[in-house]
Amino acid sequence: MAVSIDQPVADFEAPATGGQTISLASLKGKQVVIYFYPKDSTPGCTTQGQGFRDQLEAFKAANTEVFGVSRDSLKSHENFRAKQGFTFDLISDKEEALCQLFDVIKLKKLYGKEYLGVDRSTFLIDKNGVLRQEWRGVKVPGHVDAVLAAAQALNKA
Repeated sequence: MAVSIDQPVADFEAPATGGQTISLASLKGKQVVIYFYPKDSTPGCTTQGQGFRDQLEAFKAANTEVFGVSRDSLKSHENFRAKQGFTFDLISDKEEALCQLFDVIKLKKLYGKEYLGVDRSTFLIDKNGVLRQEWRGVKVPGHVDAVLAAAQALNKA
């Protein structure tokens, strides 16, 4: 079953950069931003990741952990993270378990061809594991600021 606003998010475990396994249960007590993006090292995904990187201290001040998720391999993630100086972890979802949980696989079109791809989306989960806000079909400019404002407001609530 896909996630819904104001409902608990099912616990999950997923491999991440730095040889870690990330689980929602291990993050209890912290707010969590999970953003899904189509592909490592592409222009929009790089710009989006840089935005989160550049605001990471503000997210941490709001008791919020940030994770990027795509279907790329951990090796690809490690390279992308190192090249861009990301100080947050990237989760590899090759099996699409998280993509299905958050319902981000959508039919897309490129040059007239249809394919199933990741819909750029972001989710804000509160410190009790409840989904509080979602952004789907995200446009990169201004997005990180909107997520940060929501995380700061939720942290004060």
